[in-house]
Amino acid sequence: MLYDVSIRVKYRYDSYVSASRDIVMLTPRDNVEAQRVLVTTLSIDPRPEEWSNRRDFFGNAAVDVAFYEPHRNVTFSLKARVERHAIEYGLDISPRLGDLAAEIAATRHLTDRAPHHFLGRSPRIPLPAETTRYARAVAEGTPSVFAAVLAVGKAIHRDMAYKPGATTVTTPLAEAFRKRQGVCQDFSHIMIACLRGLGIPAGYVSGCLRTTPPPGEARLEGADAMHAWVAAWCGSELGWIEYDPTNDILVGADHIVIGHGRDFSDVSPVRGVTRTAGTHTTVHAVDVVPVETVAVRA
Repeated sequence: MLYDVSIRVKYRYDSYVSASRDIVMLTPRDNVEAQRVLVTTLSIDPRPEEWSNRRDFFGNAAVDVAFYEPHRNVTFSLKARVERHAIEYGLDISPRLGDLAAEIAATRHLTDRAPHHFLGRSPRIPLPAETTRYARAVAEGTPSVFAAVLAVGKAIHRDMAYKPGATTVTTPLAEAFRKRQGVCQDFSHIMIACLRGLGIPAGYVSGCLRTTPPPGEARLEGADAMHAWVAAWCGSELGWIEYDPTNDILVGADHIVIGHGRDFSDVSPVRGVTRTAGTHTTVHAVDVVPVETVAVRA
């Protein structure tokens, strides 16, 4: 499936920003299974005085920018055409949960996808005892690691209410879990904490999700949103699988991957430091539009 992806992030400041530095992660990944980026363009208004492209440790496309001229607004705009396919996971060949630790120990590399990086605490995921207890109760009796991942994801979808505004980007994981409310970031962080509590390596995936309007209604521009889901390592044979606890589905052709990391702090769309006073507002707009293809007869 071909998609045209458009992302716009706009910041408005109460007072002039005299200087700032940012790391921008909006570009879809072109080095992951089932996804290929055909073309991509990032524009920033006003134009920063410094601009440097790089890959971070996890293989995400990052842009380092710096502004030295005073400004009250800044807009980051990404346009890309992405080819995305569904992933066929096939048979469940993952080990039993009790045998996973041995397979992790037998993994003798520390590349960006090594399971060792995704086992312990990370900046946004402190592994509270209550999420581990919850996960153990849900996963009890499951025959495999893959089955345990599905059981945890389904339980979180069942027990959590999707409620925009119930949390903010800085709400602690434990608070969102106690409320049983939140958005995709909270669902994903909680699922990751549950899986790590079981000894299953798990990471955070940021991206976009194509949405379909109700029958008879026109699709609205900007109606799609930045999204998040979970990657879980299910042993050396099955490897990494991706699951969307917000929607209770294995990740498919409608999920566009932007970044992989330990939690949101690794893949925030825009993060940095700003020299200003007062507060600011942020506006996000995301479009994921299928591209109509026409077959050419030879």
